[in-house]
Amino acid sequence: MELIFVRHGEPAWGVGGVSQPDPRLTEMGIRQARLTAERLAGASLPPTEIVVSPRARAVETAQPLAELTGITPETIPDLEEIRMPDWGGEPEEKVQQIFAEARTRPADEWWDGLPGGESFNDFHDRVARVMLELLAGRGVEPVGPGQPHLWNVARPDQRIVVVAHAGTNSTALSFLLGIEPTPWEWERFILGHASLARLRAVPLAGSNVLSLRAFNDRDHLPAELRTR
Repeated sequence: MELIFVRHGEPAWGVGGVSQPDPRLTEMGIRQARLTAERLAGASLPPTEIVVSPRARAVETAQPLAELTGITPETIPDLEEIRMPDWGGEPEEKVQQIFAEARTRPADEWWDGLPGGESFNDFHDRVARVMLELLAGRGVEPVGPGQPHLWNVARPDQRIVVVAHAGTNSTALSFLLGIEPTPWEWERFILGHASLARLRAVPLAGSNVLSLRAFNDRDHLPAELRTR
């Protein structure tokens, strides 16, 4: 069983200097998504399933993969990025300033998120819950108490592509690998646009462990298309 996490392509956060709350992909992002799809669809073991965040940048990134594989993506609302305050219509420069100032907050304040947005605690709990639910629905479940990093896998032939976001993917990876969370997972585990991260279930100790086999893999993107 493999989980292949795909971060969306480059989004147009600002259009005409105005912040976009649910941005679509830029032309570069569309090219990134197409190259990602060609790599995954052309693999010796192609995807068996695609799940996707409902945000436009993730949906558009998943579209070419769906076209090449014939797989209809399943939209999972709780795969969306940490929920930010509503800045739609605000000048892009103002929003960038808010983010720059937020980076200087004391560490304890990061857990609260930004005023008017989702706290990191709630975001982490949401991502952890949705990953457990997603895996359980496909026959992948933790062994149980006392064995926190072992998993039962009913169908080892599954290759599930998760198209989501830097925060969602890094938090999911941290949780599934049993790493203590921080409220800046997307800074601890840097994932570029249209990058891949792979977890593979490996038989061990009478069950399975989730093994990180690739991280921020952008071999399918030429240097000029590698953005963050």
